Amino acid sequence: MNRRRPKIGLVLGSGAARGWSHIGVIRALQEENIVPDLVCGCSIGAFVGAAYAAGELERLESWVLRLTWQDVLGLLDISWRSGLIKGERLMQFFRQEAEREFKDLAMPFAAVATDLETGREAWLREGSVARAVRASIAMPGLFTPVPYEDGFYVDGGLVNPVPVSLARALGADIVIAVDLGSGMVGRAFRREGLQPVSAEQSEAGRNARLLSRLWSARSDNGAVGQVSLPSLMSVMTSSINIMQVRIARSRLAGEPADVLIAPRLAQLGLMDYHRAAEAIAEGRAAVRRMLPALEHALGRERLQ
Repeated sequence: MNRRRPKIGLVLGSGAARGWSHIGVIRALQEENIVPDLVCGCSIGAFVGAAYAAGELERLESWVLRLTWQDVLGLLDISWRSGLIKGERLMQFFRQEAEREFKDLAMPFAAVATDLETGREAWLREGSVARAVRASIAMPGLFTPVPYEDGFYVDGGLVNPVPVSLARALGADIVIAVDLGSGMVGRAFRREGLQPVSAEQSEAGRNARLLSRLWSARSDNGAVGQVSLPSLMSVMTSSINIMQVRIARSRLAGEPADVLIAPRLAQLGLMDYHRAAEAIAEGRAAVRRMLPALEHALGRERLQ
């Protein structure tokens, strides 16, 4: 009797700009002849995972490697309703290159989001892939929520930053997961300031000045002897890092992956999307570090 080949699930976790490392992880796995049967993603992991499932990873990699800091600022459509960024410009990649219905993807894919009203975890597997990805990346306070059915959805990292459970539910026998939280707690607190932008009159320039004030403006508290307090963005990003790292550790303890890949990218800030080459290279390196574990989980013959 022929044994069924184990189904491999690839899980791509949340982590903002560090998520470009998912591209390097996928490339390195391909080089080792490891091709997943299904992909699940949360937040930036949903963004990369959807492009991969749509057969557009090469286009995505080419696009992110060309991004400059000015390009990143140009993607920001500032809003003052429910979040700083509407996210429409960021989603142009999917509308132009990778827009699909879930049923039309080259491999099974699912994204995680959070129901803003109930706090429940939502597994998105039907309809527009772009809309599901936009919901999954809607980090509270930064991106506006996404209307979905009768409510609003926000970032899946609030409930399941590394959705191993989703991959298991979709039938994965072996789960390879990517956790982007390595060394992140407190990192944003140690990293203040944004890069300067020369375009004085452009929208990107105005956005840069706005975000610079939010990110690096510090306040003095006279009641405690003029102690310099951290900036708004520093507090927000540190809080998000702490929350997602703690949630991921808790979920992974109860729902462990067979192989956990952890790129070391604590030096990358929340909005460092222009540093894709660095992130992709570390994604490749993280896979190389885990080759013995991959060999054990998948069997030596899969890596030859």
